[in-house]
Amino acid sequence: MKPLLQAMKEGRLYFDGGMGSMLQAAGLPEGLLPDVWGLENPQGVQAVHRAYLEAGCRLITTNTFGASSPKLAPYGVTPEQVVTAAVNNVRAAMDQMGVTDGYVCADIGPSGKLLRPYGDLDFEDAVALFAETIRAAAQAGADCILIETMSDLYEMKAAVVAAKENCDLPIFASLIFDGTGKLLTGGSPQAAVALLEGLGVDAFGINCGLGPKEMAPVFQALWEASSTPLLLQPNAGLPRSEGGKAVYDVDPLEYAAQMRPLAPMATLLGGCCGTTPAHIKALIEATRDIPLPEVTQKDTLLITSYCQTVALDGKDPVIIGERINPTGKKKLQAALREGDTGYVLNEAFKQEDAGAHILDVNVGLPGLDEPAVLTKTMEAIQEVTGLPLQLDTSNPIAMETALRRYNGKPLINSVNGKEESLAAILPLVKKYGGGLVCLTLDDEGIPKTAEGRLAIARKIVQRAEALGIPRRELLVDGLTMPVSAGGDNARVTLETIHRAKTELGVKTALGVSNVSFGLPKREQLNQSFFTMALHQGLDGAIINPMSGAMMGAYRSYRALMGLDDQCQEYMEAFREEAPASPTPKAPEGEVTLHQAVCRGLKEGAAAQAKALADQGREILEIINGELVPALDEVGKGFEKGTLFLPQLLMSAEAAKEAFGVLKEYLPAGQSSGAPQIILATVKGDIHDIGKNIVKVLLESYRFRVLDLGKDVAPETIVEAVRAKAIPLVGLSALMTTTTPYMEETIRQLRQSGLPCKIVVGGAVITQDYADAIGADHYAADAMETVHYAQELLEG
Repeated sequence: MKPLLQAMKEGRLYFDGGMGSMLQAAGLPEGLLPDVWGLENPQGVQAVHRAYLEAGCRLITTNTFGASSPKLAPYGVTPEQVVTAAVNNVRAAMDQMGVTDGYVCADIGPSGKLLRPYGDLDFEDAVALFAETIRAAAQAGADCILIETMSDLYEMKAAVVAAKENCDLPIFASLIFDGTGKLLTGGSPQAAVALLEGLGVDAFGINCGLGPKEMAPVFQALWEASSTPLLLQPNAGLPRSEGGKAVYDVDPLEYAAQMRPLAPMATLLGGCCGTTPAHIKALIEATRDIPLPEVTQKDTLLITSYCQTVALDGKDPVIIGERINPTGKKKLQAALREGDTGYVLNEAFKQEDAGAHILDVNVGLPGLDEPAVLTKTMEAIQEVTGLPLQLDTSNPIAMETALRRYNGKPLINSVNGKEESLAAILPLVKKYGGGLVCLTLDDEGIPKTAEGRLAIARKIVQRAEALGIPRRELLVDGLTMPVSAGGDNARVTLETIHRAKTELGVKTALGVSNVSFGLPKREQLNQSFFTMALHQGLDGAIINPMSGAMMGAYRSYRALMGLDDQCQEYMEAFREEAPASPTPKAPEGEVTLHQAVCRGLKEGAAAQAKALADQGREILEIINGELVPALDEVGKGFEKGTLFLPQLLMSAEAAKEAFGVLKEYLPAGQSSGAPQIILATVKGDIHDIGKNIVKVLLESYRFRVLDLGKDVAPETIVEAVRAKAIPLVGLSALMTTTTPYMEETIRQLRQSGLPCKIVVGGAVITQDYADAIGADHYAADAMETVHYAQELLEG
């Protein structure tokens, strides 16, 4: 049989469809984890595999979506047992059908947890969790790893890293986007492309959540940015309830018709929830005559955080803020030595407000544990800002420690022409991904000529490409030397930038301000040199964005070169300042309570709440005049799509910290009371991300919540509502196979005669489905649950 990656080059391959819905139809007992049924009833699972093989599928997915230790523990089985049985079931079905050209795809689903700092699962714990299942799949003889239905790029990174470290199989990665084209944690299609191509997966795409028509814009966006084969596995439309089960309305012929326009962009096609063997058979018949897509190598370098993408396209330069670097900065040095992250975060905010696109993070000081401090600083910044970062260190251990845990795809500063540097840094870029700043120096020092620096740049480019790192990922730094030390220094740097761009076809970067070292009126020289460098093709300018002269030069250049549409950004930057906000001011260097909550600064929010209370401000006035308006501001940003879930959660946590302080100033009993809202993930469903997000937000708005957890039986929920006289119940479900228990829970609550209202949500729930099962309200996101609770309990 051909290797899978070779087969992908020769013809389009087809995945199977909705395993969960097919197992339900085959008699999967309600409430049983589908993965376990492969051990108890291998014939039933094999029958589903045979049906897809008969339809023409040759990429058969194992029944292991939830095969992780925490999910399997209640059943007394291990991932090794379940995965081995699942791989054997696929092989048996292939043998029964006489199929010799099929491939076993080891299915890896999400953990059901949010990773820290937004949840309670540490990145390394997530890697270990996925690694256990992946090792079992490789040992059992799977042909590839399929990581699917991931809604968070950080969790996807953990799973891909686990796969790369624990097997040598091809890796396919698939994400679930919502109807706005975003992931749960705010990631865009471009951010997904950057991360997954940086990690080096063999194919990626989208599955679940939406039907083919709804997925089309996101898939088109992936295609336009990607240099990697794509996969596509939509649902058969959106679910509705019929007879206590979720059903899908897009029939096989309509599914195939909706998929045909998307097929020219896809190397791998299949289906997800609601797609049967008939759907896949119709899909194959409708698309088998469409040639494979020609996957072209794009030239844009994408740098990302969890939610923001910065594109270095070789035309429009970007600003890399240089202020988080202790060289010559005594206050920052002191803050790093004392562990004062507040000072560092303030520097990050000021640069973001001034217009930086990327923040350089350098913590190199003698005596510091640089791997620990760089990682801690990086994570603290990523908690409160969506700006991508440039990890800046000459310590390879510090670089890998931070790079591994970075949420997104960063800039890496830097590699140089020394063999020691090339050997240490290039493998890290290959493993984790990242745009790489390439310094034009080697063991002989910094060449005095542009030709000498270009020779080093060529060497780095050749070594990177030999390792499989595309040229688009490289930024050559021509090295800015002080003109006070040599009259030709600026000219040589500018020539290096120009020739690197035109002769090597790479991006370019410069630390600009060094040109004026040792001279008076430094800003004038910096500004002029910066403008000259931009004209020579500078892509990434490492500058102080709080310098009006430097940002003025940058904005002027973009306006004059036609990069600023109708000069809108130029005019916005230089318009008259708006009147000052009446928000109470904090001391110099501090933030107000309102600002602390909006920015997700837990320590700052607690400190400012205490300061206001100690000043004698009325506690309820602080809550209603500061905390709630700040939460509302963030909530409106979330609903408009200008802020994303992690920012919403961090702001909610900051508000909770502040409220925790203020409760100490309230009279006894005024800050407590009986629960108002019960939350639960329904029976059979062990995914509680959505429920936990709702809980955090509700509590930040001072609602009292009783969390019953996950996999909660209807009877347990009914009894808790009766015992506590709860007025509002929130139910969540992620898996199609567990939605009947949501309907059953609502039926029992109604039958009991309890006067509670019921709000439902989750990845597989729609407005129509909520209406059909008798819910009072459908919440498309967590903030909608908050609004419903406010209307019901405060209105």
